[in-house]
Amino acid sequence: MVWVDIVALLAVAQLAYFGVLVGGARARTKLMAPAITGNPEFERYYRVQVNTLELIPVLLVGLYLAAKYWSPAWAAGLGAVYLVGRFVYLAGYVKDPAKRGPGFGLSFGPIGVLVVGALVGIVRGLLHG
Repeated sequence: MVWVDIVALLAVAQLAYFGVLVGGARARTKLMAPAITGNPEFERYYRVQVNTLELIPVLLVGLYLAAKYWSPAWAAGLGAVYLVGRFVYLAGYVKDPAKRGPGFGLSFGPIGVLVVGALVGIVRGLLHG
């Protein structure tokens, strides 16, 4: 389970890093808090952070439950794909929001597999005691 723990910690650290990028974009663009609109560069960084924040709870629950019912190495591997996907998402979204699709797929796909795997594991546990 140590790899699952490492992936979970990296996901939280990645979210914090995206927050730092938002702060840097706010400073560069001189968009004063509490405003979150008015500068397209800032808005792109902000959306990456918020979208990542929206996915973190689903990732962590799916990650830990899938690791409980299946292979922790398998779950950690899917979590690692999620992490790469988030960086691809960041690069695409900041360059052009229309280019965020591949990164979104690389991060949302593993979450879907983890959640479905967790649900299957839970159902199997209920049926087989």
